[in-house]
Amino acid sequence: MRSRILFFGLCIFFLFLIIGSCPRAGSWLVKKDEPVTADAIVILMGSIPDRVLHAADLYKEKMSAEIMMVEESMGAYRKLEERGVRLISNSNQARNALVALGIPAENITIIPGDATSTQMEAEIIREYLQARPDLDTILLVSSASHTRRASMIFKTAFKTLENPVTILCSPSPYTNFNAEKWWRDREDVQKVLGEYVKIASFLIFEKRKLREEALAK
Repeated sequence: MRSRILFFGLCIFFLFLIIGSCPRAGSWLVKKDEPVTADAIVILMGSIPDRVLHAADLYKEKMSAEIMMVEESMGAYRKLEERGVRLISNSNQARNALVALGIPAENITIIPGDATSTQMEAEIIREYLQARPDLDTILLVSSASHTRRASMIFKTAFKTLENPVTILCSPSPYTNFNAEKWWRDREDVQKVLGEYVKIASFLIFEKRKLREEALAK
């Protein structure tokens, strides 16, 4: 009960914070690190076109020679397959798009996992990196408004790795999100408010659990 009260109290605090600092509320959500050569580009699943385009650009700019992503869950699509209906998964669509953009298929890795959230992606990639000590710098590619929360989640999940991994964020420029004047567009308002609520939820409920689960493995 106390945690719920704290959660809603924090949500209200964030809303007041947003209202009181409108020009910075959207910009803070966009985490853009200085670009450096990474061992792998990690595309977070969700909005495929903007993230694939940016990952392809980074690859062609020689920011990394490897692109990876976690297989995204598509709900009951396996039930469709059982009935003879074949669908191309979101992850395979992303890979096909990368290949069409000139990225060699052998340089693209889809990690099995049926991920339903960014947190699951972080956990699956953390386990994958246990067997890949050669990867010590990854470049997260996501939609701009998602990068701050993604960075928080990945840094929490990776704290228990024996071999430290540097996590850098590269927000895709192929979106219509206006971080500076987000309050002028209904979709941008929804994105900003939604991200702040999800960040509050992560900090209150999920962060500690994620860290404890990582330590238990």
